Amino acid sequence: MSTDDRRKHRILMVSDFFYPNFGGVENHIYYLSQCLINLGHKVVVATHAYGNRSGVRYMTGGLKVYYVPWRPFVMQNTFPTIYGLLPIIRTILIRERITVVHGHQAFSTFCHETLMHARTMGYKVVFTDHSLYGFADAGSIHMNKVLQFTLADVTQAICVSHTSKENTVLRSGLPPDKVFVIPNAVDTPMFTPPAVDCPRRLEEIVIVVISRLVYRKGVDLLVEVIPQVCRLHSNVRFIVGGDGAKRVRLEEMREKHSLQDRVEMLGAVPHAQVRSVLIRGHIFLNSSLTEAFCIAILEAASCGLLTVSTRVGGVPEVLPDDMVVLAEPDPSDMVYAIEKAIHMLPKIDPQVMHNRVRELYDWNDVAKRTEIVYDRALKCSDQNLLERLSRYLFCGAWAGKLFCLVMTVGYLLWKLLELWQMILKRCRISLLHATAMKKSWKIHNDINGVFWCSTEFSFAHKSEMKKNTDGVSSSCISSQFPDLVKADNH
Repeated sequence: MSTDDRRKHRILMVSDFFYPNFGGVENHIYYLSQCLINLGHKVVVATHAYGNRSGVRYMTGGLKVYYVPWRPFVMQNTFPTIYGLLPIIRTILIRERITVVHGHQAFSTFCHETLMHARTMGYKVVFTDHSLYGFADAGSIHMNKVLQFTLADVTQAICVSHTSKENTVLRSGLPPDKVFVIPNAVDTPMFTPPAVDCPRRLEEIVIVVISRLVYRKGVDLLVEVIPQVCRLHSNVRFIVGGDGAKRVRLEEMREKHSLQDRVEMLGAVPHAQVRSVLIRGHIFLNSSLTEAFCIAILEAASCGLLTVSTRVGGVPEVLPDDMVVLAEPDPSDMVYAIEKAIHMLPKIDPQVMHNRVRELYDWNDVAKRTEIVYDRALKCSDQNLLERLSRYLFCGAWAGKLFCLVMTVGYLLWKLLELWQMILKRCRISLLHATAMKKSWKIHNDINGVFWCSTEFSFAHKSEMKKNTDGVSSSCISSQFPDLVKADNH
């Protein structure tokens, strides 16, 4: 199918996570939107306000972003209001003539509420899950139930890895045939290895760590691994970029083992400066305890770094075996993997690794595959309220009834809002009609005044002309025919 024959979509991307915040989800939404725009589609992003950034903004390529005046509540998530977003989301959907609503990230309350309202209004919705969750702890149980509620009526779903697909299907009960696997990608022109005329020296080996310093990213594992590696290899030093609640533990470890000269703490690193940090190193270390798809690994490989990572989630699906060394999330196994990577370094060609990543991962390919999902979503048949409510009944004995109640109330509020908007529209039309009638009467009166004035002027002018004409005629006749005038007088 040629580019001109493709159906053009009008897509609304929704999530709590977008620029100016930085992260994997933010990059995914931005790059996917830009590539979809290049394919000829209309893309609009809706997210909550960030500081003073509120209202409508435009980004590169004409990407329109609605920063809804909703403040984040915790971890960049807005406070769940269930129905609070309905009026403004309805306005955006109608104003932008949206055909597909695409939500991102399972723990985004903005995403869940928008997808719920979009389905209530009859729009096709697509959901992309970027993370993995467990099944046992209280937080995961709560999040899985919310995800089950949202995906019960979703049109299509996307996961970033096969492991993520299995996790999402088990958590939400979504049919596997409705879930597509489309991996992330990397902007390879932005992440290039050092110039060929600046070869890397192996006398000192630099291991780079760039991530959020939180429990999920395995910071506790790093605290045990770094001292062991420094003790075994005197020519190895670490560069740690990122910030978070667990940064204190790394600082304490550095002080305890006197590694201030071998462990460099950079703090938060802006995304535009990530490449400048990566090209300083030889090995990239990822110690995540759970990961659906690690974009940081792709960025490091694109810069020519050999990766050492924990074998968790979808990480084994990201790179070929000769570009990554995997280890169990155990300190001793991680140390062994780092030693193996050190011995592999002389065989690594950064430029070759960059070229391979460029061939494997491309955002244009991701956009084309996502376009197919949109096409399939629009081919799905429409369902009435009763058919949609029947899906929620399977979400649990009590939860199913509660979900049906929430959707029914949302449907009634939407109809009430439609009625209210129709009444306001008719009031505006009546007001405009009355204003137009007043203006027309004023114009009519002005025209009549001009007409009567011109008529009176015309009558006065004709009378004056007649007088002048009669006087001239009498004098002319008397002068030329005096006898006739005398006879007429007699």
